[in-house]
Amino acid sequence: MKLIREFVEAAEFLVEEASGKKNYFIEGIFLQSNIKNRNGRIYPESVMDKEVARYIAEKINTNSAMGELGHPETPSINLDRVSHLITSLNKEGTNYVGKAKILDTPNGKIARGILEGGGRLGVSSRALGTLVMNKEGVNVVQDDFLLSTAGDLVADPSAPDAFIRGIMENKEWVYIDGHFEERQINETKNIIHRTPSKRLVEEMSNEFEKFLKSLK
Repeated sequence: MKLIREFVEAAEFLVEEASGKKNYFIEGIFLQSNIKNRNGRIYPESVMDKEVARYIAEKINTNSAMGELGHPETPSINLDRVSHLITSLNKEGTNYVGKAKILDTPNGKIARGILEGGGRLGVSSRALGTLVMNKEGVNVVQDDFLLSTAGDLVADPSAPDAFIRGIMENKEWVYIDGHFEERQINETKNIIHRTPSKRLVEEMSNEFEKFLKSLK
């Protein structure tokens, strides 16, 4: 299965006070179905509903639906990078509106500082899944769709690092006995290694362009 990330432009910053203590939240659309997104992918509503139900039961309801600050390159949750806890995920039409509490962790404090200072954060879901292209050339996410997190916090969701993203999506991941294992596709590395030095810059440029095209 491929590592899949989807970006949402922005989320709302909320401050709630209880017993004299301020709690910080971010709320907005975390997931969408039945619509072709800008990455050329569609999540069928039935596939999304099934996985969201599992995610709520196994993660949100057990207070283990965590997310990170930044652009993680693996499907696993890195505890030293956790910034927030997703507390709810509700369906509205074909969208799934989430709410996340900013935690008092090092990355949570960074996120809170950005938001308090007027900075803009977006949400990026992270999941595994198989993609099958339909007759219209759109990649449709299949029934093996598996959420790692319904939302990481990202500083610039409208302009992700294309090259890093291309590298990430050139990896295969499998879920075995409760953990993720990477299956690296070495095609690009092998091409670079086989290229004569006089053509190396040209070939690296070609591979970079392939990554960029794969994101459109």
